[in-house]
Order: sequence, then C-alpha cells, then structure tokens
Amino acid sequence: MKKFSTIALKFAVVPVLAALTLAAASDARAASCEFLSNAPDQHTVVRGDTLWDISGKFLQHPWCWPQVWGLNRDQIRNPHWIYPGQIVYFDRAAGRLRLGTPTPLGGSQNVRLLPGIRIEGLGVDAVPAIAASTIEPFLSQPLIIEENQLDATPRIVAAQEGRVFLGKNDKAYVQGALHGGTSFQAFRPGKPLKDPETKKIIAFEAAYLGTLKLQRAAGADNEAHTFTVVSSKEEMGVGDRLLPVPPTPVMNYMPHPPEKPVAARIVSIYGGVTHAGQNQVVSINRGKSADIDVGTVLELSRYGQTIKDPADKSKTIKLPDEQYGTLFIFRVFDKISYGLVMQVTDSVQVGDVARSPE
Repeated sequence: MKKFSTIALKFAVVPVLAALTLAAASDARAASCEFLSNAPDQHTVVRGDTLWDISGKFLQHPWCWPQVWGLNRDQIRNPHWIYPGQIVYFDRAAGRLRLGTPTPLGGSQNVRLLPGIRIEGLGVDAVPAIAASTIEPFLSQPLIIEENQLDATPRIVAAQEGRVFLGKNDKAYVQGALHGGTSFQAFRPGKPLKDPETKKIIAFEAAYLGTLKLQRAAGADNEAHTFTVVSSKEEMGVGDRLLPVPPTPVMNYMPHPPEKPVAARIVSIYGGVTHAGQNQVVSINRGKSADIDVGTVLELSRYGQTIKDPADKSKTIKLPDEQYGTLFIFRVFDKISYGLVMQVTDSVQVGDVARSPE
C-alpha cells in the first residue's frame, strides 16, 4: 500500500439536504477523514471502477468515503447511485466529494453538482463498493457452521447402487426433514475454529461438497428421499449433511465503521495457510452477537507482545499494537465473520487484531 503525505484537512459532516444527514452517531466518532495532498480535482467513472478504488484517489482512508458524501446509513447501503460516465468532483472549499453531470460537447462550461443519490432499479452498470469476484464463493456457500447446526439437518444415508462416493448426476438417498426445500448444498464438518482469546471452539469451517436436487420426496417417515447430485466440488458420501441453498446474495456492500467499538482477533486464514495478503479472506472472532454487520470496516494491527521489563524481570510490558492494513467484512455469522483483506503493508497472521478505525 502506497504511503502519501496528507494535509490536515479535517471536517465535520454537515448536511447538504435534510435527507443527506448522517443518521448514526457512531459514524460521527470516526468522522475525521483526510484528503490526500495530491488528490485530483475530479475523476471520471469508468467501467471496472469500484467505490473503494475511486475513494482511494481522494482519501487517505478509502473506507470513510460515505462521510465526505454526507450519506445516511440507509443511503450508504444502497450501492446503485453512481455509474460509468459520471464525474466525481473534489469540492475543496466544502471538504466534500460530489457527483456531477459532464458538460455536453460545445455546451456551457458550468458543472452541475448533484448532492442527491441516484435511486434506480438494480442496474448491471452500477459501480460496486468492492470487486465481487474474490468473495463470490463465500457468499453462496455457508462455510462457517455454528456448533450443533448440522445435528438436525438431512443426511445422506445411502448412495446409488451401493457406491461409496457420489458424483454429478448420481442418486443420493437422504433421511431427514426437508421443510419444503428442494435444492440443497452438501457439507462435511471440517476443522474447528478456536477463539484466539478464550481458546474455545466458536464454529466449524465446513467443507462444501456440491449441490443436490430433490427428485422424489419420501412417502413415509421411515422412507428415504431421492436426490440427484447437480454439481460436485468434492465427492459426497454417507453421513454428509445437507443445508438449503441460500437466497441469491446481493453483491454490493457499503463500507462503514462499526456501531460500537470492536476489538476482534483473526481466527483463521482461508485455505489453511499461515499468512494472508491483499484480497485474501480471513475470519474474525466477532459476529452478529457483537453487532458486526456486512460492510463493517476494521483496521488490522499486529498484536503487541508482552515482554519482561529489562530493568525488572518481575514486571512485564505490553508492546503497542502496530496498525498495518484494512479489513472489509462481507459475511457475518453469530460469533464469527468473514473479511476481505483490502490493503496491507505487512502479512496478516492468526491472532492479529482487527479493531474499530481511529
């Protein structure tokens, strides 16, 4: 991540219109955003841009762009308001970013600055908050399984013609209540995830195996349902569990600081590796129960070690945490969340701190 010198251009968010007033007092706690000293006067939005990328051209911390637009929480969560061809202007006098309409060729040179939000249907050309390609697999597959979540779910009890494993187009025989569902995903409980602070198991990272479609529902309680394997990422077998296919996820998220102060820790790095870099996925030991929601932005820091005082070995000294990056939360469970590493100057490690931005 490049480091830029900044000017002390700090500002309080002042409403342009009543509808554009910041609604959350917690957002005001982090309302100091600094513009880059070399920020451009304007940027023309092009296809492939993300709001995070655009904001990074103007702001030291791209995540705090909603504050310089003066958007309330509901508007922040609506991503469909900026499109390719529009121009983002840096209003230096007001300390704001504004969306303008480009002047027609040969027309007046006056620029029309629009404080409002473009509210339309879900357009395929709308600029997303972040690039979705990295996180798409994590949106359609639960992956994090809460403790005991699979205990009462349907399970595969037999495979077609006595086979041990199942692949695409094979029949699977399933026992358990379907609750009206017809499309399911198959999972196998994986490694336990332990809280770095309490050392207790808080969830399991399940292995996603594929999808199945109901062909024939059971006619009696002691009869098995008949399913067909629609897709197979890994081989399925007897004992694997089924969960309903979740709704199609929304692919755009707006960054914002957490409602309450958060001091989480990195639980795991997806893929079983020990270090993570930019655009990799990690999990933290906070979720819905700690008021974490989709779009929450946290700062990453190396957890400061506790050392013995060189002058008095009977005493210890806690070294300060060293901030080195940004984490964007995109999927939230009860006690754990998935985050995308956005910008780092060092590698992410299990046990590192993810806290509210300062």
